[in-house]
Formats: sequence, C-alpha cells, structure tokens
Amino acid sequence: MHELLNVLYVQTQGAILRLENDTVRVQVEGETKLRAPLLRLGGIVVFGRVTITPYLIHRCAADGRTLVWMDRHGRFRARVEGPVRGNVLLRHAQHAALDSSRSAALIARQIVAGKIRNCRAVLQRAVRESDDEGTGQALSRAADRLARILGQLPAMQDLNELRGAEGEAARAYFDVFGLMVRGDRATFGFRRRTKRPPTDATNCLLSFLYALLRNECASALEGVGLDPQIGYLHSLRPGRPALALDLMEELRPVLADRLALTLINRRQLSAGDFEALPDGSVRLTDAGRRTVVTAYQRRKEEEVQHRLLKQAVPLGLVPHVQARLLARHLRGDLAVYPPFLYR
Repeated sequence: MHELLNVLYVQTQGAILRLENDTVRVQVEGETKLRAPLLRLGGIVVFGRVTITPYLIHRCAADGRTLVWMDRHGRFRARVEGPVRGNVLLRHAQHAALDSSRSAALIARQIVAGKIRNCRAVLQRAVRESDDEGTGQALSRAADRLARILGQLPAMQDLNELRGAEGEAARAYFDVFGLMVRGDRATFGFRRRTKRPPTDATNCLLSFLYALLRNECASALEGVGLDPQIGYLHSLRPGRPALALDLMEELRPVLADRLALTLINRRQLSAGDFEALPDGSVRLTDAGRRTVVTAYQRRKEEEVQHRLLKQAVPLGLVPHVQARLLARHLRGDLAVYPPFLYR
C-alpha cells in the first residue's frame, strides 16, 4: 500500500477497503494495515483481488473522488467517478496541447530528454560492469554521444527536429546494445533493432517486454482520465496508443532493457525458450513467456527513489505516477512535465 500524489494505491491481494467515518480503513485478513483520511485522498487505485465496500464507493462518487480498478498485472479494467467535474477539462487540455505546436514540443522534449538520460544511465552502468577495455570504451563513446544530443535538446522547438534527435539517440544506443550482452552470445547476439517482425531472440525479448510496458502505460493514462491515443512525440494514427507510446519512451530503459539484459546475462533464458517461424521471425515459447512475465512482475515490485516525490516507489507504480504528473502539467499545475529519471 502506497500513498503517492494524494492517491492511495493498494496492491495487497485480499485487502478490503472500508469507509470508517471520514477515513479509509484497509484490512488484510481481518487486521487493519492502514488508515487514511479521505480528506487527503484525491483517488484510490486497486490492483487485482482487492475489495472496496459499497459505502466507500458511494462516498467517493459523491465527493468526486476517482476509483480505478486494475487487474493484478496492471491492465486497466474500470474507472468510476461521480458527476463529471474535471475530467472533461483535462481531455480538453490534452487536445489543446496537441493543437499548440509550442505545448506539444514542450512535452515531447521532456519525454525525449528523459529517455536519453535513462538510456545513458544503462550504458554507464554497463561501463562500470565491463571487464573488457575495448567494450568499455565503445560504451563510453556511445554515452558521450547521447550526452551531446541531450545538450542540443533545449534549442529544439520543432516536433520533427525532436523526433530526429530521438531517432539519432536510439541508433547510438542500439549500435552498442549487443556489447552489453554477456551471456550466450551465440543465441543472444544483437546487431540491430528489428521490430516487425523481430528476427532474433534478443529483439523478440525486447519487443515482448515493450508490449507489456505499453499496456501498463495505456492503463495508467486511462486511470487518470487521459486518452491514450492522443500523443505528442508519436504521431496520431487510427488505433495507435500514441500517448502510451510517448509515456513508455522514458521507461523502456528502466523497466524493459535492463530486465532483458538481466535475463540474458544471468542465463535465465536460453535458446530453448525461443522458436523460429517459417516467415523468419522469432517468438517466445510458452515456457519462455512465463519466465519473462514472472521476472517482469518481480521487477515491478522493486523500489526506486523518485526524484520529484523524494520517496521510494515500486517500479510498477511509476507509470501511474508519471501519468498523474502529465495530467497536472496539462491542467497547468506544473510548468513542465517532469520525466522519470533512473538513478
């Protein structure tokens, strides 16, 4: 149970949330684990097998306090609120930011900056862990290249220019991604990023993790009342969750790339966890998929220090925190959107 940005997140399976006077009481197996005054809560988000009593639901609806249900894996299920008050204004602000080239570029620039800084943190960690001088130097050069691109971002006002910088940074990052693979290079050797379809085991693993993360980000955005299809960095296309793709950019290195490297380098995955298809693509077997999903769920439980909140936050809640920060920026409560930065 975590209270972040005036929102109560409950992930403990079997928990029951009750209304007690003007307080939310959280019980697990008959024992009270938390009491939180309603006055300081703007919303409640529950994951999986968590019960909210009807009295609490009615009170939250009457107060305009949002209730969000996710499944245990973080997929959005439902959102309940009372008479419409602020949500229509938030959606209007989201659309207005898209119509303003300045506002859209401001959000996109922060997203790109967050992604590049987090990619650079992954490279710098790999440099520290490398026992080969040549590999370390190549990774350091790539990190320096990302730093140069990062330094150029403040002068960029055009969305296409920002997209170009993001693409250049991604190429520099993936050019050396294979150097961070230390386990079973015969199976997991990486030359370049291939997406549709992935043509090797490492690209297959990355694509699967990115799909999991995209769903997490879409659910987090739904949870705060934003439209996942109205994005800024990614262009709009029918059926494309552009804002979810935007949000996941800064989180990919942390929640997906680092996990992929861990699974490979610790030999938790092997060639037997993948199968080649007649069209030349590669996919995870059922057993391999279970291994990855289990590791992903454990990764989400790890806590990291959130620089803005100045407190420890489970990685699985970071998309939800960032979605709320983006909503606050769109409402005008924050001058700029603060991306998540991994230490």
